[in-house]
Amino acid sequence: MVSRETPDLPRWLEQHRAELLAFADILSSAGVERGLIGPREVPRIWQRHLLNCAVVADPEGGLVPDGARVADVGSGAGLPGVVWAIVRPGLHLVLVEPLLRRATFLAEAVNTLELGERVVVRRDRAEDVARDREWVAADVVTARAVAPLERLIGWTVPLLRPDGQLLALKGSNAAEEVDAATDAAATAGLADLRVEQLDADYLDVPTTVIIGHRRAAE
Repeated sequence: MVSRETPDLPRWLEQHRAELLAFADILSSAGVERGLIGPREVPRIWQRHLLNCAVVADPEGGLVPDGARVADVGSGAGLPGVVWAIVRPGLHLVLVEPLLRRATFLAEAVNTLELGERVVVRRDRAEDVARDREWVAADVVTARAVAPLERLIGWTVPLLRPDGQLLALKGSNAAEEVDAATDAAATAGLADLRVEQLDADYLDVPTTVIIGHRRAAE
């Protein structure tokens, strides 16, 4: 089980400390046992995972509008989807995960954390969700450590409404990924690609995000 010691948090996160701590415990126990989180990640659960994801959803940052419908593609251990659901109670999220063991973990975590009224787990590929006639296009689509941007674009953009926003959490090579994905972005109708580093007093290392929006149909 993860240490009960947690970092100093800003007010907007402090009010969700108990829920974040509960999710940290889930990640460091069931998440490790089922191979979704490596054992060496447990001491870094807060900095490398929870806070790394939470900063993207900071209301003051304006990247994730209140009340938005969000799709987390390749949600895996629920990063960032479950974190966003905890720290932004106004969001409605769909966690898209094709692998059974991961989808099962997500469903159990959502149930344990009592997020079921706002969070749906879909065991499916993103491509199949986008073809679902009952699917309501998302305001925001996110993904973390799923695939290079050039490939990720084809999975995520079809899930977005026109003018909807892609937020891809990436590593140090984000700028190179944007350069390599120029043609794929143009084909998919993804515009204004840029890289932002989100820094905050509670982060040891800034979070890097690739941002783009789906062009409205002309």
